[in-house]
Amino acid sequence: MLVPYNKLNVNMMIKILFVCHGNICRSPMAEFVMKDLVRKAGVEDRFVIESAATSTEEIGNEVYPPAKRKLAEHGIGCKGKTARQMTRGDYYRFDLLIGMDTMNIRNMTRICGGDPEGKIQMLMDFTKRPGDVADPWYTGNFEATWRDVLEGCEGLLAYYSNKKKD
Repeated sequence: MLVPYNKLNVNMMIKILFVCHGNICRSPMAEFVMKDLVRKAGVEDRFVIESAATSTEEIGNEVYPPAKRKLAEHGIGCKGKTARQMTRGDYYRFDLLIGMDTMNIRNMTRICGGDPEGKIQMLMDFTKRPGDVADPWYTGNFEATWRDVLEGCEGLLAYYSNKKKD
């Protein structure tokens, strides 16, 4: 069971790993949007936020240029981020592993050997419209992905802030 931010021990860090197929579009967008939101909320010292892939296809590659441009449009940088693959050890290192779609969740659960602690969640489950985050790799619509990622990250921060979202 996830614990709301204001119920955590003052010495606890919240460690979040965002995950998508290649770690070049959706999950790095979520990583850097969430980092921006916690910084603006003045709680960045309470969070460790990273992202990873379920596949090996893009390992070592930078954030996909259209995703990088979409972040930059909103004043968010992602310099130095390169794709890495999620490992079984990430399950024990992070408090929450957030997938962007149902296939990611299936692959994350396989990589982790299950989800006995209920740490694997969908990003859009933190919104009023659960489901998959739009995949711009196939749609080319980075604006739709931006909206999903922003709404999901705001919902996640609200969850940890124990604030009700309208």
